[in-house]
Amino acid sequence: MLDAPAHAFSHEFQVPDSAIDALGHANNVEYVRWVQDVAGAHWLSICPVEFQEQIIWVVREHRIRYLQPAFAGETLRATTWVGETSGATSLRYSRLTRADDGVLLCEAETTWVLLDPKSGRPVRVTAEMVSWLAVPR
Repeated sequence: MLDAPAHAFSHEFQVPDSAIDALGHANNVEYVRWVQDVAGAHWLSICPVEFQEQIIWVVREHRIRYLQPAFAGETLRATTWVGETSGATSLRYSRLTRADDGVLLCEAETTWVLLDPKSGRPVRVTAEMVSWLAVPR
């Protein structure tokens, strides 16, 4: 995976007890949820409020690599950025690391599709949106 660019978005959170499975660590489904959550938080942090109800991103494809387990109570850092856009899609990169030592737990590549929530139809990513996402040209 690419190195995170300077404009990457990050937030930290604590692994809740509810994320732990029968193996004693966070269930893989939780990693997918956290990747999706950081993408949503990033979008809401850059998208002007007046556009937030006019467009919505949905997942077309997740590719995820699980590298290390996460445990209850650990603080994780979720980092994400958009690598490219084309038509109505964007390719977003995400990583989860343990905050205290920086160990990489998971990395993911997700293809997102931009939709009009009223019609359910794809909408092209505009040049203005690309500038919000700080996508390199």
